[in-house]
Amino acid sequence: MRLTARHWMILAGAGSAALMIGALAFQHIGGMAPCKLCIWQRWPHVAAIGIGALAALAILPARVLAGLGALAALATAGIGLYHTGVERKWWEGPASCSGAGVADQSAQDLFAQIMAAPLVRCDEVPWEMFGLSMASWNTLVSLGLVGLWLMAWRAAR
Repeated sequence: MRLTARHWMILAGAGSAALMIGALAFQHIGGMAPCKLCIWQRWPHVAAIGIGALAALAILPARVLAGLGALAALATAGIGLYHTGVERKWWEGPASCSGAGVADQSAQDLFAQIMAAPLVRCDEVPWEMFGLSMASWNTLVSLGLVGLWLMAWRAAR
């Protein structure tokens, strides 16, 4: 059986759904609260799930949906790569969830910064498997999902 564009899109949307279920399981069952960058990585998956649902309903042209799905998966892969770099200290992350310098700050400013600091830091690796963090795994799996969306785009021609 040859897969149609709609089949590829449903498969890709299901992949994003599986990643979201995993992330929510780590959060609600495993007790690992997400950081700001983790939340940012979730939004494109939510969009991809919605696009997959639209594909199942055949509401919009398949090529449009496949292109949007590929962009969503690529966006979350990009955010995941950025997050990986922040975790590995390759570059600085957002000041709101990463370590910040304390030079030239008053005690009052430091106290205000501590009180406003999030509970979960973006520049720490809370979990890893085979040397890769959740952000790294999201990047790799999302790049695979980009491939599925592109297969859908190709099949829609």
